[in-house]
Amino acid sequence: MSAIFNFQSLLTVILLLICTCAYIRALAPSLLDKNKTGILGIFWKCARIGERKSPWVACCCVVMAFSILFLQ
Repeated sequence: MSAIFNFQSLLTVILLLICTCAYIRALAPSLLDKNKTGILGIFWKCARIGERKSPWVACCCVVMAFSILFLQ
Protein backbone atom coordinates (compact mmCIF):
# COMPACT_ATOMS: atom_id res chain seq x y z
CA MET A 1 0.00 0.00 0.00
CA SER A 2 1.24 3.49 -0.79
CA ALA A 3 2.43 5.80 1.99
CA ILE A 4 -0.27 8.28 1.01
CA PHE A 5 -3.09 5.93 1.93
CA ASN A 6 -1.58 4.35 5.03
CA PHE A 7 -1.65 6.88 7.90
CA GLN A 8 1.26 5.39 9.85
CA SER A 9 3.44 5.32 6.74
CA LEU A 10 2.50 8.92 5.98
CA LEU A 11 3.53 9.97 9.49
CA THR A 12 6.81 8.09 9.10
CA VAL A 13 7.57 9.83 5.81
CA ILE A 14 6.78 13.27 7.28
CA LEU A 15 8.92 12.57 10.34
CA LEU A 16 11.84 11.41 8.19
CA LEU A 17 11.45 14.51 6.01
CA ILE A 18 11.62 16.79 9.06
CA CYS A 19 14.68 15.01 10.46
CA THR A 20 16.48 14.95 7.11
CA CYS A 21 15.84 18.63 6.41
CA ALA A 22 17.05 19.64 9.88
CA TYR A 23 20.21 17.55 9.39
CA ILE A 24 20.91 19.03 5.95
CA ARG A 25 20.39 22.55 7.30
CA ALA A 26 22.86 21.86 10.11
CA LEU A 27 25.49 20.74 7.58
CA ALA A 28 24.86 23.30 4.83
CA PRO A 29 22.54 26.14 5.91
CA SER A 30 22.82 28.04 2.64
CA LEU A 31 21.37 25.09 0.75
CA LEU A 32 17.93 25.46 2.35
CA ASP A 33 17.99 29.16 3.29
CA LYS A 34 17.95 30.35 -0.31
CA ASN A 35 14.59 28.60 -0.95
CA LYS A 36 12.25 30.05 1.66
CA THR A 37 9.30 30.46 -0.69
CA GLY A 38 7.68 28.35 -3.35
CA ILE A 39 7.53 24.58 -3.54
CA LEU A 40 11.11 24.18 -2.25
CA GLY A 41 10.14 26.28 0.77
CA ILE A 42 8.55 23.14 2.20
CA PHE A 43 12.02 21.79 2.94
CA TRP A 44 13.01 25.03 4.70
CA LYS A 45 9.85 24.88 6.80
CA CYS A 46 10.51 21.24 7.71
CA ALA A 47 14.03 22.20 8.78
CA ARG A 48 12.65 24.97 11.00
CA ILE A 49 10.19 22.56 12.61
CA GLY A 50 13.02 20.09 13.22
CA GLU A 51 15.19 22.77 14.82
CA ARG A 52 12.59 24.44 17.01
CA LYS A 53 10.66 21.37 18.09
CA SER A 54 13.61 19.00 18.37
CA PRO A 55 12.62 17.41 21.73
CA TRP A 56 9.15 16.68 20.36
CA VAL A 57 10.54 15.40 17.07
CA ALA A 58 12.98 13.14 18.93
CA CYS A 59 10.15 11.79 21.08
CA CYS A 60 8.06 11.12 17.98
CA CYS A 61 11.01 9.30 16.38
CA VAL A 62 11.34 7.02 19.41
CA VAL A 63 7.59 6.33 19.52
CA MET A 64 7.46 5.65 15.78
CA ALA A 65 10.48 3.32 15.96
CA PHE A 66 8.89 1.43 18.85
CA SER A 67 5.60 1.06 17.00
CA ILE A 68 7.28 -0.09 13.78
CA LEU A 69 9.59 -2.58 15.51
CA PHE A 70 7.25 -4.08 18.08
CA LEU A 71 3.65 -3.43 17.08
CA GLN A 72 3.66 -4.41 13.43
